[in-house]
Amino acid sequence: MTWPRCLFLPLMLALAGMAYPATAQEPTLVPEVSQREINIQYGFTGAELLLFGAIVTPDAGPGQQTDIVVVLKGPAQPIVVREKKRIVGIWVNADSTEFRSAPGYFAVAASRPIADIVDDKTAAIYELGLDYLQLSPTGSIDPEEQRRFAAGLVDLNRRGGLYAESGNSVEISESVLYQARIQIPSSVPVGTYTAETFVIQNGKVLAAAVREVEIRKFGFEGFLAWMAEDLSFIYGLCAVLISLLFGWGAGAIFRKD
Repeated sequence: MTWPRCLFLPLMLALAGMAYPATAQEPTLVPEVSQREINIQYGFTGAELLLFGAIVTPDAGPGQQTDIVVVLKGPAQPIVVREKKRIVGIWVNADSTEFRSAPGYFAVAASRPIADIVDDKTAAIYELGLDYLQLSPTGSIDPEEQRRFAAGLVDLNRRGGLYAESGNSVEISESVLYQARIQIPSSVPVGTYTAETFVIQNGKVLAAAVREVEIRKFGFEGFLAWMAEDLSFIYGLCAVLISLLFGWGAGAIFRKD
């Protein structure tokens, strides 16, 4: 019999308390996700991923506040960003920059705004927010130009629903249980995603844990994706044959005697 993962939280908490007694200095983090696999098939309109778990902070005093930041990202891929300029009334491609590794999806959820939780240096180290996303350009590039293209990429993906950041979206109950809901858009790329959870106190990251989520195409869409990737020659040949067949059929229908 299969039980919902949320029913395991009391057991997770008990085990954490047994493994780490109250005298421990480091907090204990027991994270989980509602789905380890998300299948994309015909009619897929998006999904909601629930990230939840338990935290045990033995040394949390009355004046200390524990924050949770969750980062869901993946898969990394190279991408070329082109800048358009209007020349003589026509929009044309101008400058461009290629980034070696840019996440196809990037979402951050936090218990408070990132600026209220950590400083810029800590946020940059752990990529806690869209302003701190680390993108690696190929070749040498002027820092100011790099920032401009990086900001353009982030803005483009934000408007497309692939990049998101939300403060005050992680709920913490009794300073022990937490949960965050992250929306997965229908245009999300397939691949392996990492859900990173950070426990932060007084601006310092005290604990972190990672869970993986697999997003894949299922059914006929999955068959086409597999064929295009693993049998690219046959896939291309079939595409050409289908195009020729439709062209011949259209010509036969509209052929005049």
